[in-house]
Amino acid sequence: MNDSDGPRIAVLIPCYNEANAIAKVVADFRRCLPRATIYVYDNCSQDDTSSIASSAGAVVRRETLQGKGHVVRRMFADVEADIYVLVDGDDTYEAAAAPAMVRVLVEDGLDMVTGARVTNIQAAYRPGHRFGNRMLTGVVRLIFGNRITDMLSGYRVFSRRFVKSFPALSQGFDIETEFSVHALDLQMPVAEVKTAYRERPPGSHSKLRTVPDGLRILRTILVLVKDERPLQFFSLAGLVFLVAGIALGIPVVVEFLNTGLVPRLPTGVLATGLVLLSALSFAVGLILDTVARGRKESKRLVYLAIPGTASQPRLDAFAASDIGDAPAVRSASPVTPPA
Repeated sequence: MNDSDGPRIAVLIPCYNEANAIAKVVADFRRCLPRATIYVYDNCSQDDTSSIASSAGAVVRRETLQGKGHVVRRMFADVEADIYVLVDGDDTYEAAAAPAMVRVLVEDGLDMVTGARVTNIQAAYRPGHRFGNRMLTGVVRLIFGNRITDMLSGYRVFSRRFVKSFPALSQGFDIETEFSVHALDLQMPVAEVKTAYRERPPGSHSKLRTVPDGLRILRTILVLVKDERPLQFFSLAGLVFLVAGIALGIPVVVEFLNTGLVPRLPTGVLATGLVLLSALSFAVGLILDTVARGRKESKRLVYLAIPGTASQPRLDAFAASDIGDAPAVRSASPVTPPA
């Protein structure tokens, strides 16, 4: 399905019980990206997702470990391509936006292009999901850099350099958080393209659980902050211990200066312990920051060992070719998430 003189494009579709939508998703991407090979990874579906996807012309494979993170890890390991388009199999994302996203990736030499969702359909993007996305995206923007607006979008285009240097440690829907943090932490060139987001087709149900998955994503953010920004993480913890220790210790010290006695000895011991914990937390942060720097350098070297999009001649030729009718609408300014 790929042109031997052009880049290899792979459309990756993780699926779990998407029999009602997968045929249309495969057909839409075959039409919009005729060069691409479409892979559907069935994640323990209990319906006819696999057979329907195969009949629609997709390459069907299976991943038995339940969870989107497991599927993405398997897809990134198995599939060899120059450009990877990752999209959910529920027909909520617009296939017509894929050519524009691919064009932006190639022409600008980027490593990740995110489809920033735009919709006025409340049923497509529930209020709880909107609030959670804004809150979690805001936390990541504050810590890792103000270059993203829709961290939880499931519609992305990646370079080979990104895919083959991505560790993929997550197990579920928190994989999108890991995408964003990986790109921001290594300061990869990224962009966003506005794309329509629509309601699921009749008979299709969302697998995303607002509260449990939101808490899981928040936990993933905290773990990533601890791993990638240990000095800030442990310094904040140390500051909390220090403030608590000083607040408890000042009255004890004042009373000792006035009377020469320490009648509240347990409080004094607790205050001393908190100040010691504060100093220990700062020390741990300094040590782990050195370790994190070494890990970041290693990841950067692995990333640089893979040829980038701008350095591949066949991608340069592809940038000037006709890859679709959709215009490349870049996010010159931060995209406003759906409201």
